[in-house]
Amino acid sequence: MRIILAGTGSAVGKTTISTGIMKALSEKYNVQPFKVGPDYIDPSYHTLATGNTSRNLDSFFMKKGQIRDSYLKAMDKKDIAVIEGVRGLYEGIDSINDIGSTASVAKALKAPVILIINSRSLVKSAAALVLGFKALDPEINIAGVILNKVKNKAHFEKTKRSIEEITKTEVIGGIIRDESISIEQRHLGLVPARERENSLKFIDLWSDVIKNSIDLDRLVEIANTAPKITSEIIPIWNKGNRQPVKIAVAYDEVFNFYYKENLESLEANNAKIQYFSPLNDEDLPDADGLYIGGGYPELFSKELSQNKSMLTQIKEFHLENRPIFAECGGLMYLMNSIHDDRQVGIYPYKSVLTDRVQALKYTIAEVTQDNIISKKGETFNGHEFHYSKVIVNELKNPLAFKITRGKGSYNLQDGFIEKNTLASYVHTHVAAMPDFAANFTTSAKELGD
Repeated sequence: MRIILAGTGSAVGKTTISTGIMKALSEKYNVQPFKVGPDYIDPSYHTLATGNTSRNLDSFFMKKGQIRDSYLKAMDKKDIAVIEGVRGLYEGIDSINDIGSTASVAKALKAPVILIINSRSLVKSAAALVLGFKALDPEINIAGVILNKVKNKAHFEKTKRSIEEITKTEVIGGIIRDESISIEQRHLGLVPARERENSLKFIDLWSDVIKNSIDLDRLVEIANTAPKITSEIIPIWNKGNRQPVKIAVAYDEVFNFYYKENLESLEANNAKIQYFSPLNDEDLPDADGLYIGGGYPELFSKELSQNKSMLTQIKEFHLENRPIFAECGGLMYLMNSIHDDRQVGIYPYKSVLTDRVQALKYTIAEVTQDNIISKKGETFNGHEFHYSKVIVNELKNPLAFKITRGKGSYNLQDGFIEKNTLASYVHTHVAAMPDFAANFTTSAKELGD
């Protein structure tokens, strides 16, 4: 069973509704959550709501067979998949094709779609929206509608009648406007669930609203109409390292942006993952390689700078030529400073938070320097989303990546290299770089010994 919850555009409440549905269904079913697109934050809410790790499905990173492979692996021993879409149903990397869109994932998985509409001030026009979305691509099965932000019961009933009679599409629920169920936002979107002590309170509230507003039994019936997936399955990662290796992964309230498949691919390449906290731990684990993902180090820069033991040990790890890979927030942490707070200092540059987004885009990168995760001449797809920037007055070493789509860290380049440390603003998904784990674990085994 599977269902996709897609929006007609921004500000339709997809995450609130999707997470509430996941939580409500979890009372009866073993729910596997997914998120379309490269987002890290929405999946953190899904994971809290269901107790199962939410996974990203993205047709810019993944071929159709890889989307199916990721889906089927995650669905082992699960009852139902609830997939939250990204932006509007048809929004992708450009205005014509499906790549990067919710629609592409719906077609790859042959999944029915529930369309979520911001119905504020709409009645008959809501029917026009549904007609347009259904007509644009007949291959998409728009099987139902949820109306969000309705004024009252009378508004809901009028809009429901309009949609059902004009479009012959079922309305399975309507949610009355209520600002009390909204949650604060931060510069990358919703506040990450790990950072919010009362996240579960919000999720429970969303679930209660959903149970009182949406026909969940009908939603499950629609999900059950999804046909069996039988076509080609393409593995997401390659295997290349057969030797046991230890990888330390930074994971705490500061650093927690990781694609689940990236970590699984390391384990598939014989890595034993040891999690540690750059914020709270005094000592670095015994490891052959370090992986420091994205997050919000700019919000914890002073606290990170005060953990001098950790800063010193990471710097020593680097000076011993052992491999370190850092993404986005991890890149900031490895710089000389975040604002005026001293950090690890592997790179002689300063990172600063700005008041506007510096990069928000799918990226394509060409590898120009051999490094611990990729080889010169390769290309890979990625994603960048950050409000910070690195101030480079004089570049010390050539960067590893030429950015052919996107912005990068410096002059359409990214991938700062110093010894065997690589740091980049580009977030990498193993489906788009299938040798990522094989290369990194091999580097860790060869350089960590």
